[in-house]
Amino acid sequence: MTTVVELEIPAARLAFARTFDRVSTFEFQVGGMIGGSAPLVWTNGPDHGTVKQALEADPSIEVVASVADDERSTTNTESVTSQNDRWLFRLEFGDGVKLFEQIVTENDGAILTARGADGRWVVKLLFHDRESVSACHELLEQYEFRVTVTRISGVDDLARAQTPLTETQYETVCKAHELGYFDVPRGVTLKELAAELGISHQALSERLRRSHAALVSAELSERTAPIEIDR
Repeated sequence: MTTVVELEIPAARLAFARTFDRVSTFEFQVGGMIGGSAPLVWTNGPDHGTVKQALEADPSIEVVASVADDERSTTNTESVTSQNDRWLFRLEFGDGVKLFEQIVTENDGAILTARGADGRWVVKLLFHDRESVSACHELLEQYEFRVTVTRISGVDDLARAQTPLTETQYETVCKAHELGYFDVPRGVTLKELAAELGISHQALSERLRRSHAALVSAELSERTAPIEIDR
């Protein structure tokens, strides 16, 4: 049975660990990882210059080109940000990502999506059968990728697994709702919510703004139907 597996992997084992250290609000989405050329990667952070400098100083990747910023473009895949304030780079990944790709492809797997925030990657893989999933997981454990399997589903569930929010944004919105941040009057202040989540006031404000923009865009887009997040 064709199987979709979602994994979380620390950035220190793949790439961008140094960038996350320097830019706490950095997020990314890889446009495609399989192929001979360096992939295109959508990025987000406080501003283009800060993100570019952090990427250029990160030993786990090489900046091949800064392609464009994203003022108006949209995608049909999972987005790590709102549809504004994104910047596109062509990046060459180092040995960690290359070994990960090799293990996946040698076990008849394919990388569907790769995105990240808060010091971790979230990777969605497609396999033809459960045996390939097991073999791939064993090798990832053997090479100490420190993977956490967050979801396994059949291919029929793939469409329902799509969400306009990143995993981090979704968890943040859920916690805000749980603590009454969206109530009138509010049950918790932005400062108190930031302390609960262990992030800065500014980082939380930016994350909630992007989450709100992503949800509004998804709701208003004619191409996006209402979705159910099955977590």
